[in-house]
Amino acid sequence: MLKFYTRFFLGCASALLLVSSPALHAASSAALQQSAKRSEVSVVRVNSANQSYDFFRPWAKRNAFERHGLGAVLAGNRVLVTAELVANHNDIELERAESGEKVSAKVLCVDYEANLALLAPVDDGEGNKFFAGLKGVEIGTESVVGDRLNLLQLESNDALVQTPGPITTIEVGRYQLEGHRFLLYRMSLPLQFREGSFTAPAIDRNGKLAGLMMRYDSRSQTLELVAGPVIAHFLHDFDAHPQGKYQGFPRGGLDYASLRDPQLRHYAKLPGGSSDGVYITDVADAGPAAVAGIRAGDVLTEVAGQAIDQDGNFADPLYGRINLSHLLTKAFVGDKLPVKILRDGQAQSLQLTLSHKAPEDYVIPPYVLDAGPRYLIAGGLIFQELSRQYLKEWGGDWQKQAPQRLVYLDRYQSALVQDGRRRVVILSNVLPTASNVGYEDLNYLVVKAINGHSLGSLDDLAKALAEKPEDGFYRVEFEDFPREIFLDSAHLSEEDAKIQRTYGLPELQRLN
Repeated sequence: MLKFYTRFFLGCASALLLVSSPALHAASSAALQQSAKRSEVSVVRVNSANQSYDFFRPWAKRNAFERHGLGAVLAGNRVLVTAELVANHNDIELERAESGEKVSAKVLCVDYEANLALLAPVDDGEGNKFFAGLKGVEIGTESVVGDRLNLLQLESNDALVQTPGPITTIEVGRYQLEGHRFLLYRMSLPLQFREGSFTAPAIDRNGKLAGLMMRYDSRSQTLELVAGPVIAHFLHDFDAHPQGKYQGFPRGGLDYASLRDPQLRHYAKLPGGSSDGVYITDVADAGPAAVAGIRAGDVLTEVAGQAIDQDGNFADPLYGRINLSHLLTKAFVGDKLPVKILRDGQAQSLQLTLSHKAPEDYVIPPYVLDAGPRYLIAGGLIFQELSRQYLKEWGGDWQKQAPQRLVYLDRYQSALVQDGRRRVVILSNVLPTASNVGYEDLNYLVVKAINGHSLGSLDDLAKALAEKPEDGFYRVEFEDFPREIFLDSAHLSEEDAKIQRTYGLPELQRLN
């Protein structure tokens, strides 16, 4: 179902306005009508049955729901959709609009950061039959502000609907997840609601796939698209690394601030009259910037031969002034980019080797999708590993509503969690029983150790509980008040069995 979003996430690039004549608009619309006809055989319905996990009750799933979108058919019997369409799916099917023919599908590759997923039939034989007569669409990567694209939808009678509109802005903006910014197209068009349009392809005048719809605001009639160059990068990376070796989009591993403030420029010891570059505020441990030798307090002035201005933008030949993140995300993991910095007013040249940090490599993962949260229940105490997905259970305003100690740990984990821990273990809640009277109100506490053994993950917790207790008790230590609590080991197994029956728990732990 088409979602109507009212929130927008603006990047740092400046917007360019569309200026063209009525004749040019008419010619462009005619070309778009022809492109839509040529691409009509290149779209299929994608029906996904989804069921997300309940991170407050980690043993359970939420109610199942369905999403329906329009996928772009690519060469090799593959279909491209947004990752959000198939997140936490139980089942996916592809459907021919003109015949209603269906085939079960699987996910070949998904990138939740770039909001893209590549699908294929489960059975190759059925897939060959299903895709008969469908021509794979090519990817368009040269759209600019002012170009008119055609968004494709299907009516309830399966007639193709073509809604043209101009690209009003091209910038680096937020996609689905916090902290992940990519090239983004913004269009202006009066889009009508149609069932089955959770996502839809946008076609350029040459009949190429220019983008995939992510968000639409019906009040401002503004549409946001995953941009064609991001799609091309995703597909190239997947094809270049078969057998599940997809690399993902690289990051630089640094944060920066604008150098518009003359006092900050003076503090950074910029040469007189210079206003270029951005001030590095933070460098991720062991990230590309740290490995290259970049430090907090440096001024980044150039990346890959492109001068960086005081707002963090560079002059792109296609898009004009746009955020420097585009220089990184259009490159590939392993690429080496020359960079220039100023340190204490002295110019230095360094080399940035780009890498990608997978969610499982974070101490506090930025997202957990298509898998259940890890948990362990002992004596009614629910232990979990902290993730941003858990914090998002507090809703869209989770950064203010979730426990602030945990939000703080997530935001500054690279600086705060440096004791070798692989994960942050928390006591998320307590299932009240006769054996944990006095503990039933405990929640959101970071677990430090069990019987003096430091915890680096839930695996360490399970190992500690399997060892001989101290004087018949397991001593659970926290980083905050209360500093410690005790579990009587003599009755723990009996109590756990009773808890499982009382609360109808399928399992007392999920560690795999």
